[in-house]
Amino acid sequence: MSDLGSEELEEEGENDLGEYEGDRNEMGERHGHGKARLPNGDVYEGNYEHGKRHGQGTYKFKSGARYVGEYVKNKKHGQGTFIYPDGSKYEGEWANDLRHGHGVYYYVNNDTYTGEWFAHQRHGQGTYFYAETGSKYVGTWVNGQQDGAAELVHLNHRYQGKFLNKNPVGPGKYVFDIGCEQHGEYHLTGVEREEEEEGETLVTVIPKWKATRITELALWTPTLPEKERLADGAGQEEAPGAEGRGEPAEEAQPLTDLSEGEMDSLRPGEEEGDITREEREGFHYDSLDQGEHFGA
Repeated sequence: MSDLGSEELEEEGENDLGEYEGDRNEMGERHGHGKARLPNGDVYEGNYEHGKRHGQGTYKFKSGARYVGEYVKNKKHGQGTFIYPDGSKYEGEWANDLRHGHGVYYYVNNDTYTGEWFAHQRHGQGTYFYAETGSKYVGTWVNGQQDGAAELVHLNHRYQGKFLNKNPVGPGKYVFDIGCEQHGEYHLTGVEREEEEEGETLVTVIPKWKATRITELALWTPTLPEKERLADGAGQEEAPGAEGRGEPAEEAQPLTDLSEGEMDSLRPGEEEGDITREEREGFHYDSLDQGEHFGA
């Protein structure tokens, strides 16, 4: 899903005055609270200062999009909520008309991103939740892409390692809820694919997992505090034939090492909620949302 194309929704500039009802200062400038109906059909209602949108206000686009939040000299700046025409929504910080700081983006497919933004892009630490699978990516983002140290959490296991351009790369490990871990390394391999229409050859990068070792199952055994153990044992007769020992537990068996082919199914796989239809044929973890076609 894309969240980077909202730039196309531009607000009217300070010279596009339109009709105005509201307060003015002694210079005749829009100053205080007012409502403007702009020549392009947009409507703004809120605070003005010296002829510019400044303070709290609501800007409604003729497309159906709207922004509710803070302005500084005609720019979205501070806390604000932008609802895009497709129904996606951003709530968070703005700077100079761009998503910048901490914010939450709600996508039309119910995915969410919560974290840091820089110059309109996901950048820094953030969490992307995939609504369809219940998985989530928790880690570093660079220029809108999953890039850096991160954890990809699934229903019954998680992958911990580094990502480069949305792909896992280098050493990492799978941690399974049953109590074991598989350590290994991802290598990026290229697969050539030719475009039929223009005859161009494209190279698709595919991460290949190579397992190196698997830890044994860590079985949990309940234990009683020392005082409770002593209290329970006091005054009790020894059971016939017990010889002071309980039933021995079975030894934990190490997991059989999985072949490279079998581990292909355990890679941090495609998450349907965040990819385009064309990208589903390849190996991708994240893409952009449909709200990207519109600018804030």
